[in-house]
Amino acid sequence: MDLLLEPSTWAILAAIGFIAGFIDAIAGGGGLLSIPALLTLGITPHLALGTNKLAASFSSSMAAYTYYKQNLFAPKLWYHTFVATFIGAVSGTFIVYLIDNQWLEKILPLMIMIIAIYTLLNPNAMGCKSNQPLDKPAPRYKQWLQGFPLGFYDGFAGPGSGAFWTITSTSVHKIPLLHSCGLARSMTFVSNLTSLVIFLTLGQVNILIGLSMGLCMMLGSFIGARTAIHYGAEFIKPVFITVVILIAAKLAWSAWL
Repeated sequence: MDLLLEPSTWAILAAIGFIAGFIDAIAGGGGLLSIPALLTLGITPHLALGTNKLAASFSSSMAAYTYYKQNLFAPKLWYHTFVATFIGAVSGTFIVYLIDNQWLEKILPLMIMIIAIYTLLNPNAMGCKSNQPLDKPAPRYKQWLQGFPLGFYDGFAGPGSGAFWTITSTSVHKIPLLHSCGLARSMTFVSNLTSLVIFLTLGQVNILIGLSMGLCMMLGSFIGARTAIHYGAEFIKPVFITVVILIAAKLAWSAWL
């Protein structure tokens, strides 16, 4: 691929990367901005996915670190979730090369729209005041039942994985919303990094573009995570619902129209 992009193109990629990182740190879904931007450069879909995994690894690592430093994520409590997510991401990334995923493209918008409707109609969907941080590891079976399928999905497809993590973490583990965001960002980092290694092995990553966009996403992610932590649930909830609806609309348009 010709890397002699115009300065204006680099500026647009930088701006999109920053916005994608900001959104991803709060609600997930940054890939819905970054992947189309990469595709407009004329690179193949697999190369766009691999390059986006490189950029997204920067973004999710910064968000995860920010939540961790604010004591909103304790790695020692989620060992089995790490392992399950890793195995799921490996499986999903390889399988996406072996089967036709058009059926997933059709049903995915419905799944994400269900999340939006559930969040809107259930006042406790994203946690309530009685939810408390865990002081011991979550049951092993819950960690595997959540980690493996979500890791698989992020390796296989990806759009909306952060939203799935946030909403399931709150409902399954009964933890506060900000702690769910910390867990979500940490686990998407695991699946992003795992998929990135596989894409690198397959030669499906543009290093220069991925690094450039990744640095911008990292900055956006840092500001997004700090903003979410500062303003709390009252800020996160409307952003989350808006992003989830936009993700569903974008996927529905691509799959059905």
